[in-house]
Amino acid sequence: MSLLLPTARSVSWRLLGVVLAACAMMALDVVQRAPSPLVARAVVPAQSIVQNTANLVEKDRGTIPMPDGMAAAHASTLLTMPTNHAAALTALWFAGDRESAANVQIAASQFDRATRQWTAARLVVDRFAMGQALGFGVRRLGNPVAWTDGSGRMHLFVVATGWGGWAASRVLHLRQSSAGSSLAELAFEPVRVLPLSWLWNTSHLVRNASLPLDDGGMVLPVYFELGTKYPVALRFDRDGAFQGLTRMSQNTHWLQPALVAQSAKQWLALMRDVRPNGKIGVAQTMDGGRHWADLPDLALDNPDAAVAAIAAGDGSLLLVHNPSVNSRAALDLSRSTDGLHWARVKAMEQGAPPAEFSYPAMAWADGSLWVTYTAGRKRIAWQRFGAKP
Repeated sequence: MSLLLPTARSVSWRLLGVVLAACAMMALDVVQRAPSPLVARAVVPAQSIVQNTANLVEKDRGTIPMPDGMAAAHASTLLTMPTNHAAALTALWFAGDRESAANVQIAASQFDRATRQWTAARLVVDRFAMGQALGFGVRRLGNPVAWTDGSGRMHLFVVATGWGGWAASRVLHLRQSSAGSSLAELAFEPVRVLPLSWLWNTSHLVRNASLPLDDGGMVLPVYFELGTKYPVALRFDRDGAFQGLTRMSQNTHWLQPALVAQSAKQWLALMRDVRPNGKIGVAQTMDGGRHWADLPDLALDNPDAAVAAIAAGDGSLLLVHNPSVNSRAALDLSRSTDGLHWARVKAMEQGAPPAEFSYPAMAWADGSLWVTYTAGRKRIAWQRFGAKP
């Protein structure tokens, strides 16, 4: 038997092939990658709904109705509706037998202004219908984020996977196809998979609410999760057209950025930390998202869990987070005047492991601060805060 060894020439040709393939992939990335957007100006609350957010108190709480037959719920988002709408808020989340189950769909409910109740939930995005419309299979749906464009149409951004787990996800952009936005008629159609990387646009995920801009557009925070992990800001115009992207951090352990504006051009991104004994991460831009710089970690523990943040008109920032390095059993509402130093306003939940209260979302509506979050992976809980009497 003879043993055939590769010649020096064959090895050289193989190395050359690898180099050329790598160069081709890099060139494809440059061609397909969206350009970095121009400087933007964020909408900053002109006046506070609550005169002093340090004095926020709980006004009401409960759970949002689930769709019939659905045993699990996770990853809610909140969208404030126009003042002339019958609903104050629309909540969306993913529901099914369990996370990644075959029957997981996007569910929605609205808080009715007349009855002061959440409506019965219904499913508004079906993965089978979306896959058929897009021309490829969708195995999982998750992490919906809603936004209203300059024409009053609702847009929805969801995580969608084909083969592979969450790290192989793509961000699917949907747009309202129904004439109205009442829950009974609300429907969506796919726009496209967002073009975020050369690798079949995989491993980008969305979680937190968008940052509104004064031109009617918005900045959508997303993150990359395959191997290395980092946050990315996506820019959209007032019609929902994708304008470009910017990486927000050079760190490789931050996920799920939550954007808040301290002024029109000065913003913070507050982030989940995947490291053991993690702290909430923070990055800052001083020029409307054109450039970002990493700041020291906050003195707030993070158990590898999502956070939510929102700005108030009194100049303060509010944050909902899990105040632990190893458990999601407690949930706090905290306040800051500079984004770097935080004080607890209220302990929203105080459970013990294995209890879980996680993935919060926040919105201002009808004179109140609203917070939704996952409760035990079975329900979406909500709390409403207002001024102390």
